[in-house]
Amino acid sequence: MKNILEQHKQEAVVLQSGNYVDRLQGYDKDEILRSSLVKLITGPRRAGKSVFAFLLLKDLPFAYMNFDDDELLKVFSYDKMMEILPQVFPGFKYIFLDEIQNLDNWESLVNKLHRRGHNLILTGSNSKLLSREMSTALTGRYLPIHLLPFSFKEFLSSQHKSFSPQNIKTPEDLGSVLQVMQQYMTNGGFPESVNNPLLADEYLSTLFDSVLLKDIIRRFSIKNAQQLYSLANYMLTIFSGTFTYNSLREILGLKSTTTVQKFASYLEEPFLFYYISRFGNKMSIRNKSPKKVYIVDNGFIKSRSHELSPNYGRRLENLVFIELIRRGYRPDLDLFYYRTQNNKEIDFLCKKGHQNEYLIQVCYDTSKPSTLKREIGALTEASMELNPAKSILLTWNETPQHSSPIISLPVWKWLLAERD
Repeated sequence: MKNILEQHKQEAVVLQSGNYVDRLQGYDKDEILRSSLVKLITGPRRAGKSVFAFLLLKDLPFAYMNFDDDELLKVFSYDKMMEILPQVFPGFKYIFLDEIQNLDNWESLVNKLHRRGHNLILTGSNSKLLSREMSTALTGRYLPIHLLPFSFKEFLSSQHKSFSPQNIKTPEDLGSVLQVMQQYMTNGGFPESVNNPLLADEYLSTLFDSVLLKDIIRRFSIKNAQQLYSLANYMLTIFSGTFTYNSLREILGLKSTTTVQKFASYLEEPFLFYYISRFGNKMSIRNKSPKKVYIVDNGFIKSRSHELSPNYGRRLENLVFIELIRRGYRPDLDLFYYRTQNNKEIDFLCKKGHQNEYLIQVCYDTSKPSTLKREIGALTEASMELNPAKSILLTWNETPQHSSPIISLPVWKWLLAERD
């Protein structure tokens, strides 16, 4: 075990020496580290959780253990760990446990270390498992930090570019923004694919399979793995679209709706897919209506969905959804889709407590008067029914003129604007 931790120490040295996008903006590093709460950094695999933790701990004495290492999992014991850590990491003040969900009964380990006064930083790639077990083991004693692939601002930073809506004054300026925006909408924001765009498709396709295998099939001991792969691949083809569990069962030829529902929930846990329900004051509306599905990063669409032609409208909607998740909205808690009494669909309803904060409609191209009329009409009707604080129409690159109080703006301006 000592040799393994020596290797982890060398890994940490190498990883800390890299040149990374600063993702600590908006966080008070000193306040986070000063807190006695367990720091839990969650998000999909390869989104940058470990790098975030290393930046958080930069120039500070810490011990590091990577539980993505099968060799460590084979020989791990608490007593051996406490014996070896001071030898390998003398004088450590923090313990960083990477991909902790891979360790059986990990919550017991975390609880024991926390009770004994250790300052802990954890990363994990499983949403329900982590939140459920952390809530049970450490009720109110952990600080959650959720990390997704690069935002558009972080994507720009990785390319050493900076745009401000106020400084886009010429067609050339606008062309530069749209070119980068197109890259971001197509290739997504996983750091490795951003840094190596020519290898992005192969990398993301491999990552997709790895998440299915490591985080779902192995974890849940799924015997018929092909059914899960079929469901995951089908979900990817209908991104930004609707589904019911019965329709999935019929399309994929599965025997049990219960199995479909279980497999679909598994696809949520490693932050691969997200589902939202239709908003309604009655729970029956939410339960009986189709759900909408989104993928965590647009790069997976290009690498795996095999579209005959790129559907820019659905890609733009998926991008907006992930940005809403990044801004803290939670599916089926304060983020829904909506249908008006006349059955006109609104892409997103964002709530804040009991208040309807935003209605957001995404439309790639509103250059046709009929399209603009349809989208404005749907938002106007929904606004009258829900009375939100703001109603927003997001487009690719248009600021359509209309007489309603609805806010219209290109999505790149929305992505670059300061959050309310």
